[in-house]
Amino acid sequence: MANTKSAKKAVRKMARKTELNKSRRTQLRTRIRAVEEAIESGDKESAMAALKAAQPTIARTGQLGVIHRNTASRKISRLASQIKSMDA
Repeated sequence: MANTKSAKKAVRKMARKTELNKSRRTQLRTRIRAVEEAIESGDKESAMAALKAAQPTIARTGQLGVIHRNTASRKISRLASQIKSMDA
């Protein structure tokens, strides 16, 4: 357990950041799931719309350090390539 005043404050800060990151990660997964469901349904227009809505969320979580920046970029790229290959 934290002994010093600064250690106690660090514990409080970590708890706040953990809650914030949990909600951001949940939102990220929800947006990605929406795109994947649109891809599975076979509707390219709704998949494009879902990706357009998800892309800023994915990029923001990477920028904020919830996930690695390269991971965010890779997720966007793979979703886009899946949508692109729907007609082919």
